[in-house]
Amino acid sequence: MNSPPDRTAWLKGGGALCLNPPTPPRGAPWRLVLLGAPGVGKGSQADLLCERLGTCHLSTGDVFRAARRAPTGERSPAMQTAFECMHRGELVPDATVVSLVAERKACLHCAGGFVLDGFPRTVAQAEALEIMLEDQGVGLDAVFDYQLPLEEIVERLAGRRVCPVCKAIYHLTGHPPRIEGICDLCGGPLVQRDDDRLEAVYTRMEAYTATIEPLLAFYRQRRQLVVVPAHGSPQEVYERAWARAAVLRPGLAPAITPRTGPGGKP
Repeated sequence: MNSPPDRTAWLKGGGALCLNPPTPPRGAPWRLVLLGAPGVGKGSQADLLCERLGTCHLSTGDVFRAARRAPTGERSPAMQTAFECMHRGELVPDATVVSLVAERKACLHCAGGFVLDGFPRTVAQAEALEIMLEDQGVGLDAVFDYQLPLEEIVERLAGRRVCPVCKAIYHLTGHPPRIEGICDLCGGPLVQRDDDRLEAVYTRMEAYTATIEPLLAFYRQRRQLVVVPAHGSPQEVYERAWARAAVLRPGLAPAITPRTGPGGKP
């Protein structure tokens, strides 16, 4: 089984280097952006895409979490500003998010390609990303927008439970633990995140809807947007995404089966 690529450069930025950079299994590297509301399944799709395309998962959420963990002296000015905003419970401004990605722009030119998750979230961020990609001499292959009806998203998020010890994720109906309220993996107590409570879910969805439409129009105008209904299993969603991408741009579809290692073993 292939080991996941090292993401040191993405998490640290600056002159950091990855010890195990991603390599595409064959052909040219893929460069994708993932969009979708909270709870729509972007994380599962990012895992599948990276596994099968040989790309690296570039998540701005991971950068924000790295900013929280990093000692003050090791944070760049952009990371420090982002940390202070999050500490105050504020949204991180576009300019700061763009600066965080710009510190890591070498990752956009990585020979293994990328799956970019969490950025861009606004048209201003999308315009900044476009400039960064042009500076690196690369472009996007597609922008996947995963969609589900509001009631299904609410059901997914409100039923989610997490283990604060090992970070395992469960769902009350879709993926329940063997023992109610107890993590299968470590025996820790399962909890509901504050932002998964019903009133918080509706607030998050209102905020998402207010910003996403202009962004979708931006990528639709560039003929890069692929709208993907996100119902069904992760494999079904994965195959549906590439089938729709091939309609938008004929020939734009990699293998949809899992990557294999020596001897044909996954």
